[in-house]
Amino acid sequence: MATVLVARHGETHWNREGRVQGWAPTRLTDRGREQARALGAWLADERAIDRLVTSDLRRTRETAEQVRETAAGLPDPTVDSAWRERGFGVYQGFLAETLFDRHPDHDPEESVSSLDATPEDAESVAAFCDRVESALGDLRTTVGPDETVLLVTHGGVVKVLLAAVTERSLDATITAHSPPNCSVTELRLDGSGAELVAEGARPWRE
Repeated sequence: MATVLVARHGETHWNREGRVQGWAPTRLTDRGREQARALGAWLADERAIDRLVTSDLRRTRETAEQVRETAAGLPDPTVDSAWRERGFGVYQGFLAETLFDRHPDHDPEESVSSLDATPEDAESVAAFCDRVESALGDLRTTVGPDETVLLVTHGGVVKVLLAAVTERSLDATITAHSPPNCSVTELRLDGSGAELVAEGARPWRE
């Protein structure tokens, strides 16, 4: 079976401020770069990576660059927009805690990913999930049986993947908090499906 290590990107300024990022070209903080280098050091000690895949958004590409600085020999990344975060349209840039004042259909007790309504210029939850699940299917059919893939992506994507490969409900998974920055979720893939091996490992310390 193939192994996929799914890593969320490093911390950004908008993560720190609690803003809805979506497709914004946000950059890593100094702490985010340290997290990514720690992830690279962990990979250098623990795992041999055959393929590196990243979302096309800036924060994931920067994370992959920092990982490659400390994990010698990683392959050049394949950049794929299918692995980007959900597009939040007009919600992008808002502080999550103030969304309810401007958009009463937002439940402040839940993740913005859980909205039944689709914000203007945004992806629906259904379209986002379909995109991520299709990308997982494409990866399953192209990865070699003994390969290990590092996938650098986003919190929302990790949550959709967890719902897709476990028996957890989509609603429960997608309304949960995003995994920590640069944490790793391990999946195993074969021709018939995918399974969860480990969730939320954090190779760095505060």
